[in-house]
Amino acid sequence: MTSDLFDVSGKTVLVTGGTSGIGAMIAHGLHDRGARVLITGRNDDALAEARAAGLTALQANLSTPEGARTLAQQVASETDTLDVLVNNAGATWGAPLEEFPDSAWDRVLKLNVQTPFVLTQTLLPLLTGTATAENPSRVIMIGSVDGIRVPRTASYSYSSSKAAVHQLTRHLARDLGPRHVTVNAIAPGPFESKMMAPILAELGEEVAAASPLGRIGRADDMIGTVVYLASRAGCYLTGTVIPVDGGIATTL
Repeated sequence: MTSDLFDVSGKTVLVTGGTSGIGAMIAHGLHDRGARVLITGRNDDALAEARAAGLTALQANLSTPEGARTLAQQVASETDTLDVLVNNAGATWGAPLEEFPDSAWDRVLKLNVQTPFVLTQTLLPLLTGTATAENPSRVIMIGSVDGIRVPRTASYSYSSSKAAVHQLTRHLARDLGPRHVTVNAIAPGPFESKMMAPILAELGEEVAAASPLGRIGRADDMIGTVVYLASRAGCYLTGTVIPVDGGIATTL
């Protein structure tokens, strides 16, 4: 039967950085489709809003490996199993080449690359608990179009970190496949988010025009891709990086 091909109802999902931007799109999109969604964030008001909307909101500082391991303990206290892990939390940094600081590498690489690895590592008992060949658990990494092509902005550590996320995705996919866990990445192009807000405010029309489709991403574009990866429709896909960017990385 194909009627349940894109069904995610009843799944337990963790979305890091789920209080705003792409993370919030994913979290609310899955919740609206019947999943139990846990999110992380740091802002008290944003976490309270998420709880009011029916999400399980956990306060977490994921900037260090210790913070990621503490979150894994919190998640284990909330649920015995985890069907989907969405590693979305991230940071960027922009500065001219001559002024680019060491701290920009430490902060961005830890949060964007090390944290997804440590969180996946420490949550493996929950991910593999009920996973089967027919119904694997899913890890979804949020990379970036800037990890595929060279961005116009001077975001050296960010673009490097997202390229690393894409390679980490492939590496984990090979090693976790036998344990019935798929690992795929989404590489978003421009979407409404805090990270993109300054660029869209200044160059919004130009950014939209850069896509062959002539617009920036909408919430449904991201939700649809995540639902595919998290549902039965995506259970035979692993080790892929999917650009959701209107063709920016693949045609220009």
